[in-house]
This record gives sequence, structure tokens and C-alpha cells, in this order.
Amino acid sequence: MKFFLFSVLAIGLGLATVDSVSSYNYYRLPTTLRPQKYYLRVLTLLENPEDLRFAGTVKILIEALQNTRNITLHSKNLTIDESQITLRQIGGEGRKENCVSSTSVNPSNDYFILNTCQELVAGNVYKLSLPFSADLSRPLTGYYRSSYKDPEANVTRWLSATQFEPALARKAFPCFDEPGYKASFVVTLGYHKNYTGLSNMPVKATKPHETLPNYIWCEFQESVPMSTYLVAYSVNQFSNKPSTLPNGALFRTWARPNAIDQCDYAAEFGPKVLQYYEELFGIKFPLPKIDQIALPDFSAGAMENWGLVTYRESTLLFSANHSSSADKQFLANVVAHELAHQWFGNLVTMNWWTDLWLNEGFATYVGSLGVNEIYPEWNSKDRRSLSSLLASFHLDALASSHPVSRPIEKVSEIEESFDTISYQKGSSVLRMMHLFLGEESFRSGLKSYLERYAYKNADQDNLWEAFTQAAHRNGALPKDYEIKTIMDSWTLQTGYPVLNVTRDYMARTAKLSQERYLRNTQLSPDLHVGCWWLPLSYTSKAEMMFMNTAPKSWMECSKAGESLSKTIQDLPSSDKWVIFNIQLASPYRVNYDNQNWKLLIETLNSEDYQSIHVINRAQLIDDVMNLAWTGEQDYETALQVTNYLQKEREILPWKPAFDQLKLLNRILRQTPNFGFFKRYMKKLLTPIYEHLNGLNDTFSSIQEQDEILLKTTVVSWACQYQVADCVPRAQEYFRRWRAEANPDENNPVPVNFRTTVYCSAIRYGTDEDWEFLWTRYKKSNVDSEKQTILTTLGCSKEVWILQRYLEMAFDSKGAIRKQDSSLCFQAVASGQVGFLLAKKYLIDNVDFIYKYYCAETKTMARFFSQISEQVISMRDLNGFKVFVNNSRQYLKDVHQAIEQTLETMLINVQWMDRNYHQLSRSIQRHL
Repeated sequence: MKFFLFSVLAIGLGLATVDSVSSYNYYRLPTTLRPQKYYLRVLTLLENPEDLRFAGTVKILIEALQNTRNITLHSKNLTIDESQITLRQIGGEGRKENCVSSTSVNPSNDYFILNTCQELVAGNVYKLSLPFSADLSRPLTGYYRSSYKDPEANVTRWLSATQFEPALARKAFPCFDEPGYKASFVVTLGYHKNYTGLSNMPVKATKPHETLPNYIWCEFQESVPMSTYLVAYSVNQFSNKPSTLPNGALFRTWARPNAIDQCDYAAEFGPKVLQYYEELFGIKFPLPKIDQIALPDFSAGAMENWGLVTYRESTLLFSANHSSSADKQFLANVVAHELAHQWFGNLVTMNWWTDLWLNEGFATYVGSLGVNEIYPEWNSKDRRSLSSLLASFHLDALASSHPVSRPIEKVSEIEESFDTISYQKGSSVLRMMHLFLGEESFRSGLKSYLERYAYKNADQDNLWEAFTQAAHRNGALPKDYEIKTIMDSWTLQTGYPVLNVTRDYMARTAKLSQERYLRNTQLSPDLHVGCWWLPLSYTSKAEMMFMNTAPKSWMECSKAGESLSKTIQDLPSSDKWVIFNIQLASPYRVNYDNQNWKLLIETLNSEDYQSIHVINRAQLIDDVMNLAWTGEQDYETALQVTNYLQKEREILPWKPAFDQLKLLNRILRQTPNFGFFKRYMKKLLTPIYEHLNGLNDTFSSIQEQDEILLKTTVVSWACQYQVADCVPRAQEYFRRWRAEANPDENNPVPVNFRTTVYCSAIRYGTDEDWEFLWTRYKKSNVDSEKQTILTTLGCSKEVWILQRYLEMAFDSKGAIRKQDSSLCFQAVASGQVGFLLAKKYLIDNVDFIYKYYCAETKTMARFFSQISEQVISMRDLNGFKVFVNNSRQYLKDVHQAIEQTLETMLINVQWMDRNYHQLSRSIQRHL
């Protein structure tokens, strides 16, 4: 049987006859042709693990927009037999026979070019038929293989799945692989009858395969017009959990059979958020069904394929006995994000990857609205907004950052754009617009945009036009203001401003100026120049109006893009503070004169600290710590602000505090003065650790999700700094678990404490503790638990264990999946001992790692962030530069990550020279 299957598939596997390498070398396809419809037939063979393959034919209906003698499309790593290619005219004048006379390729742009026997004439429609075949991809891209262990039969089960974003459909079938070339798809999958086939649309019909016994063809309904990166299909032996969706699409959640019980939560949440979006946008979900599927191997977190959304198991599956509250909220956010894409990205798609943020920024922001609608008691919207702001502030303070709307000229640049700027900064600027426009204008602008460009492509100017019309219609914006003018200042230039507020206390005015905030203090003053349109919301101790985020005024830019001076009148008396940017409504920092900081510090360190809005308390911490980093404030002022945290009982201000203190920790733990920092951390953490009852399982009595997350986070930090009884209690929990007769079924460690308990046990424990936890990893059936264990196995201080763990992470025949190897690396690299080992491992093995990931760009980029934040000497920076220079062939497609890594290292070196002694002295004064 195996031989027969191989023989059938082997027919027509000869390589395409290639006359030459094409001279056409532009990175975008020619605009002479447009696909109308694809008929895609794919036969997938999963029977023989030694020979997992697919073969098929794609028939593309192509309209000629201009006369041309060639067809240029994308194909990558596919075998195409030129003798079986056919081309004929099926519509328009003349109806002449045609054919392909020769082909050529352009490997740098993945072009497959067919030269035609007769000229293709504008207005005519042609049918091009191309046979193709390939191995199911080992990298998790294109049409690829995945597997899992069936515990009942004790065999490995194989499945196939797709991951086409951003430009990988070309690895599965020849196509016009750019987002602007929308077409409808008729997909037909061939596979063994013991399997299930899934695609974007519902099944239309099945019939037996013509020649292969026990094989079937499964044809799916014709799709709506969509981009190639959203096409999806899978052949598997999964089970599904259907959801009830009144008067709506068929909704199913799929997983391997022994994990189907973990689908309940996603199957309940998904339909609810889908219905919310229908109401929010005023547009019904346009497909008759939607499937979401948890894949054992998946390179991204999730992918929004229209009607068949794919996920990592850890982002879709939930087990009440093994997954924490943080896992649950993360899952909800991922599902909400992907389902928001069904409108933003799928229904309306960006013209080109320059405006990727229209997909990702919108899905991130609208996803937070969806979660907030379903679970208002989580208070998650503010937490998500703050996280997005802080993440984008950190990256966008680098000179090597990039604009939200970013020019893209090659595929590796597309991959690099899937980053904090497109997602988090994109979300933050949309939130800003939502807040200054108001609910009515924001919603009507969204609806207008989606209706106008449904099943089409758009760019950000189209969005600005829709919002301007809505804003003027509703009086939300002065008639002489255009959304494009305002928002281009945020999306077309890199970085963000710091607003400098200098008060004249006698005149009760404030002079405002803005400049770009940069963490690299050695850059030319010219790089600090820039102008952003700033919505100015502010309040004072006299009025305390923190709920109104609408701007009282605007800081404008001239037509030449220069900042226009601004003076604010009628401020309160000299004994009362002012705060700008209420609830961090816009993504900019604020620096005040010394007297205003002094007034703010007095209130923060009094019993009246809660009179300042909780988001603005977070803002003050993040701003002052960053301004101290760059020398625009001093650390004495910064520590006077953070001192108040001993009283703080809300999670939002602790979030930026922990972010900033983690950066300092990673530097200071390499210095002689780390002991002072540890004592300061204990001083900050002890009151809240005791207030939250420490490492006691009091979760059942806590009503607020915020408090659960705060307790989880505080306990993690407390054990790291050995506060009170934290470490002994963690070790006791772990000992009790080890004493269980059946530890895989009975785990006495509270779910929300597991990361902290496991890490503490491994950090201060024995070799046997490590082996026990490793065994639990291998036996676990819950991916979120497996991720927790992989992260905490890196907490060891034993050099030999960490070295062995790094090697285990990159063993292709080992127990750690390739998608998780970078997680293991990061876990080791984040530790004080592990950092040096991980850095050396990367330097010594970059060629091996490059080959291990089959040169996949985005995975390679993940290795640098943990390393960059811990290099603090010029000697180590120069050493890393030498490594980069010697490894250019392996790092050529991660140019952005390397630039940002080297800049971050330089910033740390600068910090050591400028701030180390100043901070050390200030900390000692505050002990």
C-alpha cells in the first residue's frame, strides 16, 4: 500500500523546465493581471511517517488588465512539471488557443514566470492550470506536518495544517501571493477516509477518489473573495465541540481527541464575542460557519484564517485543574483578537503590508473591547490598554524602532513588522482616537469604513476619511481638523513625544513643549526633533476631574511638521499639582518642573494617594522612572515616587513599577551594590505581600480578578527577593507534590501559584527536584501547564543543568517541540547564571540554530531581547558586535532585531556610566 501511494504521487514530479532566471526583480507583482477565482485540489498523504507529502493542481481564472506576454506569480519550494501546465482563454474576444512557451524563476522574490505563446489581451479571461507537489513542510510554515501521541493506541498520529501569513501560501500552491489580489477559492481536499478535512468554508460534497482505495475527495463551498494568506486547510483525526449560536454561523472548536475536554471554555467564549462584534460593527459575520482548531505544532500564537482560525494549544485549550486565571484571561484575549480579525483583516484587508497595523492594531484594541463586554468584572480593558502603552513606549524609545505604517520592500521586512509597534502601538493610537472622538463617532466611522471596503482592500487614508466624516457629522472634531492630519503624525513617524510642562506659578500658566523621547542619550539633538498632534487633557488637585478624557485643547503642528508653542491658562494656585494626559488617553510621556513633581510626590506619599486616578498613578511611575533613566529627572525624585508603592493595593501602578524594576534588577545584579537594591525591593514588597496573605491559598475568597492577578504577581516577586516566608512555603508546596502517590493526577500546588512554586523549588532545590518536574512535563496533557514547566525549569542555578537544558531544547528528536525551544532559551537567559550560558550558547551555535529553524526569520529574532537587556559593559557590547559581524549569513533577515539589540546594549552601558552610582546612593538613603 505504501509503495502504491508513493507511485501515484510520484507521477509528474519532474522539476519545471526553467529557461532562465528572470530579469524582473521588483519586489511587487506586475499589475497586468488579476486572479478572479482559484480551483485548488490537494491530495495529502499522511499514511507513511517517512514520506509525508502532498500533490495537487491549481486552476486560476485570470483577468488581463493590460496586454502582456507573461504571467508572473509566486511559488516557493514546489515541484512543478512544465509539461502538464495548460493555459487557455475562456472569456472575452477572440477565444484563441494559448499555451506556455517557457518559464523562468526569480528566487529572491519567489517568482515563477510563464511566458505565453500568444499575447494575453486586456479584458479577456484565461484559465491557467498548474500541477504541483512537495513534502509536507517540516518548518511550521506553508502546508506543514504536525503530530501528537495517541495514548490509547500508543501511536503517533500525523496531521497537516497551513500557516500562510504573511507570504507563505506560495509554499503550498502557485498563486498571486499578495494581500491586494483577492479572489474566491474552491478548495477540494483528498485524503484517507479515516481523516477529517477542514477548510475556510463548509463541506459541499464528498466522493471516492478515482484510483486510491479508501481515499476521498472533499469539496468545500466557494469562498467569499479573500487574500491568499487567509486560505486554510487541515487534514486530521480531531474531535470537535459544537457551540450554540442562535441565528448565526455554525461554530465548532477542534482539538485532538484526548484534549477535547479542554475546549469547553473557548467554545463558550468564542460565540459570545463573535456576536458582540456583529453588534459593534453592525455587520453580520459573513460566512456560514467558523471553526477554531488547536494545533499541537504552530509557529505563531494564533492565525485568523477566515472561517478556520488556527491556534497553539496553549492559546485555545483551558483546564480548570491546570490553567491559571492569567491563562484564562490570555486565552480570552487571543480568541477575541482573532475573531476581531474576521472583520479587520479578513472582510477589509490592507492593500499592502505597509499597513499591517490596520489588521493587528485594530484586532488588539477591538479584542480588548470584546473581552471587556463579555467579562466587565475582570476590569481587563484598562489593564490591556496600559500593557499596550508600556510595551510600545519601551520599544518605540529606540532610534531603531519604525513607524506604525512602515514601508515594506521585501518579505523579511514583512515578518519583522509583526511586532510591538504594529500590535501595541497600533492599538494605543486607536484607543487615543476612540477617546477623543467619543463613542458615537468612533462606532459610525468603523461601520462606514467596513461597509465601504467590504471584500476589498484599503489603506490608512481610507480609514482616516471615514472617521473624519463621522467626526464632522457628529461634531466630535472642529470642521478645520482632519483625522489624517492628526493621526499621520502618530503613524508615519517613528517614536513618541515627551510633553514638557513648565509652570509659572505666579501667572498660573504653563508653557508646553514637546520633543521625541529616546533612551539613547548620545544621539544627535536633531533626532529628538519631531511633532505630534497632542490631545491635551489635564486636571489638577483643585478639580480632580479624572473621568473626562476629552481634550480641553490641542498641541498642534505646523504644515511643515514643526511643533507650535502652547501656553495653558487658568491653572490652580502654586500649592496644587496638575496632571496632563488623563488616564493616559494618548501615548506620550509628561515631564513637569521640580515643584509640580514635589506636589505630586506629597500627595502620593500621603493617605490621599487614591485621589489621583489609578491609571495616572501608573503613568507617574513609568514616566519618572524612564525620565530618570535618561537623566531628564534624577533617581532621588523617582524613588520618592516609587516609595508610595508600600501603600498601593491596585495592580495597575504595580505593572509599570515591576517592568522598570526588572530592568534595573538585570543590570544591578551584576554589580557590587545589588544588596542595597534587594533590601529596597523587600521594603517595597513586604507590606503588600503581607496584605495579600502571602503564599497562602486565599483565592477562593477573592472576588476581583485584578486582586487575583496582583497576588499572583506580588508573590512571584516576593519569592525572587526572599521576602518573609515566601521561599520556604513554596518549597513546602513542592515537597507535598513530590510526596503524592500519583503526582500527575493530584497536584496540591494552587494553580495560580504554580509558576512561583516551581521556579522557587528549582532555584533552591536539588537535581531530583528538576528531574521530577521534567517528568511531569513529559506526562502532562495540558499545553499551558507544559509551558509553565518549561519556563520554570530554566530557574535552576546549576550550570550543568542549564547547559543540558539548552541542549535538550534544540534536540529535534527530544521531548520539547520546536515551537517551544525559544521559550526554553529565554527561560535560561532570563536568569543570572543562565544569561551567560545562553549568550555563549547562541554565539557558539548560531549556525546550528539557524539550520534548526530552517532560516525562519521571526523565530531567530526571539533570541535577542533577553540577551540585550543584560549586557552592561562596553567590552561585552564590542564582543557581541564581533559575533554579529562574523555571523552575518545567519542573521541577514533579522536586521531589525540585531539593530535593536545593539542599541539596547549601548543604552545599558550609558546607564552604568551615568546612573549607577547616583541610583546606588539614592537607594541607600531610602532603606
